[in-house]
Parts: sequence; C-alpha cells; structure tokens
Amino acid sequence: MNRTPEPMSRRPELPFHWTLVLLLALSVVLAACGASGAPSNAPAAEADQERPIKIALMAPLTGGAAAVGEPQLNFVRLAVEQFNAEHGTNIELVEGDTELDPAKATTLAQRLLADEAIYAVIGPAGSQEVAAVAPLLAAADLALVSPSATKPDLTEQGLPNVFRVVPRDDVQSATVAQFLLQRLAATRVWLIDDQSSYGVGLVDAIEAQLRAAGVAVVRESVGQDETDFSALVTRMRADQPDAVFLGTQVASQGALLARQMQEQRVQALLLGGDGLMTEDFIANAGGATEGAYVSFFAPDVTNLPSAQPVIEAYTSRHGAVGPFGPPAYTAAMVVLEAILRASAEGPLTRAAVRDAIAQTNQAESLLGIPIAFDTKGDIQNASFFLYQVQGGAFVPAR
Repeated sequence: MNRTPEPMSRRPELPFHWTLVLLLALSVVLAACGASGAPSNAPAAEADQERPIKIALMAPLTGGAAAVGEPQLNFVRLAVEQFNAEHGTNIELVEGDTELDPAKATTLAQRLLADEAIYAVIGPAGSQEVAAVAPLLAAADLALVSPSATKPDLTEQGLPNVFRVVPRDDVQSATVAQFLLQRLAATRVWLIDDQSSYGVGLVDAIEAQLRAAGVAVVRESVGQDETDFSALVTRMRADQPDAVFLGTQVASQGALLARQMQEQRVQALLLGGDGLMTEDFIANAGGATEGAYVSFFAPDVTNLPSAQPVIEAYTSRHGAVGPFGPPAYTAAMVVLEAILRASAEGPLTRAAVRDAIAQTNQAESLLGIPIAFDTKGDIQNASFFLYQVQGGAFVPAR
C-alpha cells in the first residue's frame, strides 16, 4: 500500500487553494474508508490485523487438577503457534487458571469478558465450571469450546455459545455399564461419586442402567477433600462387590481409594471415570492401581499416523503426551479456524465467531475423527474408550 515519494524537485508547486481542495477531498475519502484508512471493501481479515485478536484458555493450571490443565495449556499454546505460522496471523492466547473451582472460574470469566479483543474461550475443563460461566459468556456472545466437560445437561439449556469436542457422560455411562454387564458379568457393584455435578450425574446414569439390568448396587458419596476412605473400604470389604466405580475429578482420590482397598485386601475390580486418566492416579497409588480400568473421552492418538507431526512437536518440548492435551489442541483449532472464517466473511465480532464455531465441519482432526457439532453444540459421532493400567501406564483395553 505504501509508495516511495518522488523527489521534491519533481513535485510541482500547487496554489494554496488547490492544496486545500485536495486535503478536503482526501478527508472525505478517509471518512468513507473508516478510521483505519482501509478501503471499505477490503477483506475484514486485513482490517482485523490492525487490532489485537485474542482467544482465552480457562483451565486448572494449579491445585489438585493441575495434571489436567498443564497438558491442556501446552497443547493449546502449540496449536496457536502452529496456526499463526501457517496462516500468517498473530492471534494471542490469554491464559487463565480456574483451579477447577466454579467460583474462581466465574471471576476469571468476568475478567475475560472485559477484554473486548477476546473472541472465544477454550474451556473450562470441568462441567461445574462450564455450568457456572456459560450464561455469563452467552450474554456477551462469547463462545466456549470445552475440551473435557462431559455433563449432559450443559448443552440442554438452549445456550448458543456452548460447544465441546468430547462426548457426553450419557455416552460414558453406557460404555461403563456395558463393560460391567457384558465383560465383567458383575452382579454386585459399588458406585461412589465425589458430590460434584460431574460425579453425581455420571454415577446416577450408571446406577440407573445397572439397576435396570438387575444388578445389586450400593451407592456412596464422598467429598472432594476427603483424605481417608478406610471406614468406607471396611464396609466394602464386608459387602464383597464384584466392582467399584469412582466418579471423581480428583485423581488423587482414586489413588487413595486404590491404596486403601489394597491394604484391606478388597478383591473388587476398581474402575473410574475420565477424571482418573492422569499420571497422578498411577503415581500416587504405589502400584495399587495396577489392573484398574478408566473410561476416557478420547482415543490414544500417539499411534495415529495423521497425528505424528503434532505429537513430535509436542514431545520434543514437553515429553510424554498426556491424555487431556489432544482434545484441547482440537478445541483450539476449532476456535482458530472459526476466527479465520469469520474474518473473511465480514466484521469480526464475538457473535460471528460463535456462529462460525457452530458451522465447524473439519474432515479430520488430531483426535482422528471429523469435528462437527449438532444443533445443541455436542460433537457428533464421538465415543468413550476404556483403558487399563498395565505396567504403570494406561493401555487401551482390548
């Protein structure tokens, strides 16, 4: 757009009144073009490059669930870096710590809302956090794409700004119940929730399916700050269930329960929901989780040929790939591509980005599946997977 001016010796002198006329004409042109001076029909993406474009991550970066948030953050950083390099954009990432606490997530959401340069949010991680902040963000047309919130009713409230790249807990509950009924042939099962909206909802759904199939169910509930399950395990040992399922978002609780079950020689098979799919569940149990099963909302992508370039870029910086990271990368790519499409179609607004996210239709993704949302904001055709702890690592169950 810039041109090198001609040497002063070649510029003809203009009378003052003609200079004034030209200045007035130029001011009219600039007013028509807008304050930036860009032509009114210039692509919106070019105009948007003149002001910051940001996305935000809401994740538990500290506290008991940091093992979830850290890989989410690292994978989102990688996604933004790779996207900017590929498309010549300069989209910025704002990082926010929720500690998996709905109150802290709400405070963070209010801060993000005040920054008009933020056009979408990746996260929050937990279902209870999404439930707390989604209405606030919806009022400002700010979309969220969660990489790990699975509570079914999050997308049943009619909010147009809630999306997720993982399946719902009604899919998870069916996967767990089918395993208990068909693979394990269980006749007596203990179900324990952590009193969170995630844990209670998931365990409720599993309980309903098991009871409908005639399985004897014992239901228990523990707080997320519980530090001793010995009395609970003593009663469990006397009852002799075939299996115990723990629905919690705090992996250290799963490790504690496994240790105390081992100490009291409880023979029941231990299973857990996706909240246990972290190294903390294994590392803090002293081997007691060996043989345990965990259900999770994403496949193991480390062996997918299509994922190798991203996996190699990640492992060269951060080491082993945590299971919560790839869905966060996928959510970030949904948001980033939506911003690019919205920019090309007109003025970039939060509502335009939200609508572009709703229209996502990616033929492939890091998760090895297409990414598209139904009218509620749920990902289409996604599955839960079962993993077993073998040799101190999560291995896809056969």
